[in-house]
Amino acid sequence: MSKIAETKVRKILDSRGEWTLEVAVVTDSGLPAVVSVPRGKSRGKYEAASVSVDEAVRNIEEVIAPALKGFDPKDQQKIDRRLIELDGTANKSGLGGNAVLGVSLACARAAAVSQQIPVWRHIRELINLPAPTGPPRLFINVINGGLHAGNNLDFQEYLIIPKVSTMTEAVRLGDLAYISLRDFLVENFGKSASLLGDEGGFAPEFRDNLEPFEILERSAADAGLLGKLDFGLDAAASNIQKDPEELKSIYQELRARHNLWYLEDPFGENEFDKFADLLKDWPSGLICGDDLTVTNVERMKTAVEHHSINSIIIKPNQIGTLTETLTAVRQAREYGWKVIVSHRSGETDDDFIADLAYGVGADGFKLGAPARGERVAKFNRLLAIEQEL
Repeated sequence: MSKIAETKVRKILDSRGEWTLEVAVVTDSGLPAVVSVPRGKSRGKYEAASVSVDEAVRNIEEVIAPALKGFDPKDQQKIDRRLIELDGTANKSGLGGNAVLGVSLACARAAAVSQQIPVWRHIRELINLPAPTGPPRLFINVINGGLHAGNNLDFQEYLIIPKVSTMTEAVRLGDLAYISLRDFLVENFGKSASLLGDEGGFAPEFRDNLEPFEILERSAADAGLLGKLDFGLDAAASNIQKDPEELKSIYQELRARHNLWYLEDPFGENEFDKFADLLKDWPSGLICGDDLTVTNVERMKTAVEHHSINSIIIKPNQIGTLTETLTAVRQAREYGWKVIVSHRSGETDDDFIADLAYGVGADGFKLGAPARGERVAKFNRLLAIEQEL
């Protein structure tokens, strides 16, 4: 049985040039397991609280590391219970959700290392759900707006979702669509249109919030991809100053004109009834909660009581530990919701989230565009996992 011998932490830079944490758990075999902690810019107010990076480093070195020495890294529930006890708050504000998450995920990776198995396989054993019938669908953010870009788009993410059965083909089609879009934008908007937002999507100025889908259709047609992609939108409406009825009208127009299939956070993070009203008028496709539910089972209970959504975003750093993340996934499955695991806008080259998506048998995986090293790391890990399978 492996035991935790040491927990180390250091500061590193994320994809926005901001400081975050890298945590290494070393077992008595001497093998280290390293993870780094992402951070979102568009954050729901009900997410787990983070503390400053310097404070998180101190909390890991002075509080968490001594308390976990000697634990078996395979005992994820026991580790995460201890982390929650050490924090002592309802929202991880004691030690910081960033500190707690880094250690929680590093322990999971250490358990996989000690067993000489991939992280996704260890997670699949922890969650103990039926094996999925196929890989997660890729939700690829090819046009950035909102808080993720400096352009005039209110909406945050314009997504393409390949309709294929293998991960290799999904990555190939997603990359082909991305390159075709870049070529179209440069030809019609100028070279500056190829500049990127936080998640690797393009971020030029547009005529209005609807024009990106017109361009996505045209560039997809140029690449011979019409009919091979679904379209999606993460509105991140908590950050938008528009009347809910105006927003609803825009979504209905997008569905009618561009067959919008996926819609995330169409209204503010407390608008459970407005989500429900929209879902009634959405005969197929997904209405998804992110800021609405924040990977939190209590928020999820409210959403299911109101019949607000039929799918949910899962982000470990919204809740703080791997065990709580897996609990949210199990609850979503009980509700009959589709599960979409997601990265954050401030990322590192850590690929743990790709293993999580496979491990829990997610229906979808949001991972940004096939550009920028921190996003490409996730795409490449998905290709490697398919070979491992």
